[in-house]
Amino acid sequence: MSPSSDAELLVPRRRPAQARSRARFERILKEARAVLIEAGFESFTFDEVSRRAEVPIGTLYQFFANKYVLICELDRQDTAANLAEIQSFSEHVPALQWPDFLDEFIDHLARMWREDPSRRAVWHAVQSTPATRATAAATEREMLEPLAEMLAPLALELSYEDRIDLAGFLVHTVVSLLNYAVSGPEENFDHVVAEIKRMLVAYLFAVATS
Repeated sequence: MSPSSDAELLVPRRRPAQARSRARFERILKEARAVLIEAGFESFTFDEVSRRAEVPIGTLYQFFANKYVLICELDRQDTAANLAEIQSFSEHVPALQWPDFLDEFIDHLARMWREDPSRRAVWHAVQSTPATRATAAATEREMLEPLAEMLAPLALELSYEDRIDLAGFLVHTVVSLLNYAVSGPEENFDHVVAEIKRMLVAYLFAVATS
C-alpha cells in the first residue's frame, strides 16, 4: 500500500490563493464529482466539467494537467474529511477504546458510502492507473498514520510500519465490503455493516492475543 519511491505523484499545477480563485477551484471539484457519478470515469471529460462549472476549459488546465490529476485531488478531499473525523474521535473524553473507535470509524465510512456516491466513484477511479494508485497510496498514508497510533495498544509487538499495514488492511477491507453492501438491496445495508464490525473486531482481538 506504500507508493513506489520513484513514482511521480499527481498534484495540481497550482492551488489558488485568492478567495475568488478558491471559489472557482471548489466549484470545479464539485462539478467534477457530479460528472464522475453520472458519466463514470471512462467517459469523464474536462469539456463537461468546464461546462457545468461555467469556467473556460483553459481554467481547468491552469490547475490540472489531466483528468487523472483532478481525480487525485478529489481523493485528497475525501481523505481530508476522513482525517477530520479521526481527529474528532481522538478528542473524545474519555478517550475511545479501540473497539469503540473502530465502531465509529466504520459507521463514518458507511455513511459516506451510502449518502455520497461520489466517494465510491472517486475510490474506484483512483485505482485506474499506476500513477493514480501511487498518488492515492501517498494520500492514504496521511490517514493510516493516526489509525496506526490508535491501534498501538492492541498491537504492542508490531513495528510502526506493520501497524501502518494493519491500518491499511482494515480500511481496504471495510471499503471492499461497503462496495458489496451498496451493490445489494438497501434494506440489507445495515446488516452488512454490522457484520463488517463483528468480523473486524474478532480479527483485531486475534491480533491482540496472538
